[in-house]
Amino acid sequence: MNLIQNIFTKMTEYEDSPKRINHFLKVWGYASFIGRAEGLSEREQLILEAAALTHDIGIKPALIKYNSSAGKYQEELGPDAAEKLLSGLTEDDELIKRVCTLIGRHHTYEGIDGADCQILIEADFIVNAFEDGLSREAVETASEKIFKTSEGKRILKETFLK
Repeated sequence: MNLIQNIFTKMTEYEDSPKRINHFLKVWGYASFIGRAEGLSEREQLILEAAALTHDIGIKPALIKYNSSAGKYQEELGPDAAEKLLSGLTEDDELIKRVCTLIGRHHTYEGIDGADCQILIEADFIVNAFEDGLSREAVETASEKIFKTSEGKRILKETFLK
């Protein structure tokens, strides 16, 4: 099996909520598609997909520590949980470090530091917009202020702004 398949397997073992499993799978699907459409390198695509599958790994420890799954707690606690999971699957320390960085900022819309980070944020937003029932106005604002990729904007427009 390849790394992405192994991460998928470990995440479905780790996560005990079908809702959260479905969420990370949807984010992974959008992130994978957007990354390929935007022409990421093979390495960037691997990092993006690994981050998409693990981006909410901090929810379980956040619920235990804070009794909350708020984004700031996911960003605080997710990188350590991801490092533990990923270090059992790969010795690629650079990949692990970047994935943990992306997890630690996937709800932070300022200072986005790479295409992988931008795409992860966009993919997560697309899924959250549906799951949270965001208003048309909120989606339009995000399209203008957060979205940068042409494919992410297209998906957002076709899905929510017709």
